[in-house]
Amino acid sequence: MGRGLTGEGSPQFVALSTVVTMTGLSDPVIQDDPYEYYRQRTADCPVWHEHELDAYVVGGHAEAKEALFDVARFPQRSGSRGMGDESAAAFDRVLTERGWRRTPTLQRTNPPVHTRYRKLINRVFTPARVRDLTPHMEEIVHALIDRFIDAGTCEFVTQFALPMPGTLIAEQLGLERSQYETFRRWADAMLALANRKMTVEEAIAEAEIELEAQHFLAAEFERRRTEPRDDLISRLVHAHGDDEEPLTMDELQDLMHQLITGGFETTTSALAKGMSLLVARPDQMSLLRADPALMKNFIEEVLRFESPVQGLWRQAGCPTALGGVPIPAEASVMVRYGAANRDPRAFEEPDHFDITRADAKNHLAFGFGPHFCVGAALARQEMLTSFTILLERLDHIELAEPLPTPVHLSSFILRSMKHLPVRFTARS
Repeated sequence: MGRGLTGEGSPQFVALSTVVTMTGLSDPVIQDDPYEYYRQRTADCPVWHEHELDAYVVGGHAEAKEALFDVARFPQRSGSRGMGDESAAAFDRVLTERGWRRTPTLQRTNPPVHTRYRKLINRVFTPARVRDLTPHMEEIVHALIDRFIDAGTCEFVTQFALPMPGTLIAEQLGLERSQYETFRRWADAMLALANRKMTVEEAIAEAEIELEAQHFLAAEFERRRTEPRDDLISRLVHAHGDDEEPLTMDELQDLMHQLITGGFETTTSALAKGMSLLVARPDQMSLLRADPALMKNFIEEVLRFESPVQGLWRQAGCPTALGGVPIPAEASVMVRYGAANRDPRAFEEPDHFDITRADAKNHLAFGFGPHFCVGAALARQEMLTSFTILLERLDHIELAEPLPTPVHLSSFILRSMKHLPVRFTARS
């Protein structure tokens, strides 16, 4: 197989498979390590029809950019957001009857409706806001490292990659720092339908958890209308101008759903992937330590090599073609970022992790075009702050034990590591 998290031959990592014989992207084995499957499918054509999903998958870099940019031909997909109609209907029924049903905003809409939401959300995620948050990020990172540095070992996912972004966002929602696990539970429930197939009973159970989050957020939204603070909720509630209508409760709930799921799970994945890539490649870690100026490019290469979001849905807005493949109107289209970022037509030796790669920033991990991720600057700064301090304080970082098989949680959209046990020595 290619050079992935199994370590380019490193004996510390457990090899998963050498031959891909699985059915497709819904197969948990492929989800765990999809790159050989991507290579096989894109070798003949950068766009293919995935029969089990009844969807067209876009795996080429140029084709993915074309689909993401042209929202007239490939608008956001309408209809069920889950992987099973019955389960999705049951999930939505719980929210409709006792909470707030999804009102499409931002990533779920197309221009010109999308343009309004993008304008509002850009007022929240400003470069100045990211700069203002950076000292607090540093404080969080140091506090997390303080908890495990004397032990000389840690389980990196649960002791750092989860609580780092979780703490930051939890505080922005009005939760205490220690309550980030509550936030994680809500985020997992919000993503459940998109991540895996579920029974109706499982969908209802996950919907009840999201309902809990909705009611908490509703109370916080109302509180911030009259008692604004310097936090994310206040900025959303008061994002409108004097000549604009404020966001409704339905709109606020949907926006917060997207910000929670997009800003927590993905950053957690990127942090865990970044550390796993370094411990599997000591030469790259040594290079980064020797030249800290490479840190920003390291982050871009992590995002290219291991896209936190492997793909998202669009649909064909009209009869069209992409990569020479005819696509009928209203067909489901999955733009697969993970495949596009390993396209040999776009990146030389794409399965080689190289922090000096000159074109690493050409990745599509944050999307492209009108729906480019609004939190990209924040995510990059979280990664930059985290790895800068980690390498300043920890030395001789290595894998403490072989990784479990499968390495990742089962998910159609994300690729999150289960565990990453590392050992190290404290730098004096």
